[in-house]
Amino acid sequence: MTDGWDWRRPGDAPASAAPPVTGGPPAATPGHPASPWWSDALADPWRDPAAPAAVVVPLANNAGTEPEPVSDPDAPGRPRLRQLLLIPLVTALLAGALGGALGYALAVRGGVAGGTVLGAEPGQAPALAQRRPESLAAVAERVLPSVVTIRMSSLGGTSEGSGFIASADGHVITNDHVVAGGTGRASVIFNDGTSAPAKLVGQDPESDIAVMKVERSGLRAVEFGDSDALAVGDPVLAIGSPLSLTNTVTAGIVSALDRTMQAGEPGGPVRYYAAIQTDAAVNHGNSGGPLVDSAGRVIGVNSTIKSLVSEGQEAGNIGLAFAIPINQAKRVTQDIIGTGKARRTVIGAQVGGPNAAVPGGGVRLESVEPSGPAEAAGLRAGDVVLRLNGRPMTEPSDLIALVRKFAPGSVVTVEYRRGSSRQNASVTLAADAK
Repeated sequence: MTDGWDWRRPGDAPASAAPPVTGGPPAATPGHPASPWWSDALADPWRDPAAPAAVVVPLANNAGTEPEPVSDPDAPGRPRLRQLLLIPLVTALLAGALGGALGYALAVRGGVAGGTVLGAEPGQAPALAQRRPESLAAVAERVLPSVVTIRMSSLGGTSEGSGFIASADGHVITNDHVVAGGTGRASVIFNDGTSAPAKLVGQDPESDIAVMKVERSGLRAVEFGDSDALAVGDPVLAIGSPLSLTNTVTAGIVSALDRTMQAGEPGGPVRYYAAIQTDAAVNHGNSGGPLVDSAGRVIGVNSTIKSLVSEGQEAGNIGLAFAIPINQAKRVTQDIIGTGKARRTVIGAQVGGPNAAVPGGGVRLESVEPSGPAEAAGLRAGDVVLRLNGRPMTEPSDLIALVRKFAPGSVVTVEYRRGSSRQNASVTLAADAK
């Protein structure tokens, strides 16, 4: 191909002598083997015919050297023998676990055909349901084997009350009014439903305490507490057989302390005691049963209740129940077991009469026994007793009940008024001469 221009320089060979230009790669020459990489510069119509043409050929690989193979991480490979063995093993384990779980669920819920599933999944029981040693349930469980039901035959039929085991050899404490009027035939029914005959050891109508004895070994005696250590608001349990419902437990608190009581049936003895007041439910049949603290220790003997009833109606619980302090009841019990009768604590003065209660508080001493505790402390007839050991006096029964709370020989502080002056005296109480 020519464009009419002669690009040769003077002295160049004629154009007809130029080698033909052909396409394709250069031929292999010694030391330069053929390569797929070649240049078509010789076929370029615009090149300078007189310019030398160069062909760029890449260096050949050294003989015997192969490039390092590179594997594709995403390409599927042949599984190894260990993998082939693990797959069926894991499958079998999963199938077994699933089958066991389904079997347990069907067994618990009644099977697939069992219909509606009732209830939720079980959760952890609350603390109270675990019955810790200090819980009310645990206290009741510990005390109940020591509580008994007492049945006493009388001319009018059979009376029933409660009691508790005071010693392992069979002594039982109850109220005097439970056994009063009995013909002597009595039985004790234990917590497990068994029964045994009982005999009356002794009774003290004025303190409303009686002691019985059963011939049975291996009995579990109650643990005694300290009624002088009680505080208003302390939790308590009343245990007994109200309305013939044996092994009944009710709960409440100490509502008041030293609540002076004057009780008794018409024609019978008058009972005085400074009671523990509680709001635990107490009814007929609870009499003689134990009042226990939160540690399961007996701190009182349930004795009487107050109720709003009309004449001829039966009294029931309205949250006002009273128990004899166990310190007093235990002392009387020891006297009865030891001597057959109980000592009565006295101050050696008489109260009563139309002028006994003094307006503004206090009780007037009607008389003072010669050589008695009150006279020895300097008290005289006509003195107005205002307080005994800090407890205010408002009625004559207050002085009598509080004095009987203490054991003979106890020293109490008496605050009194003589004329317009106030004075204090320390009085050593004594036992009644009877």
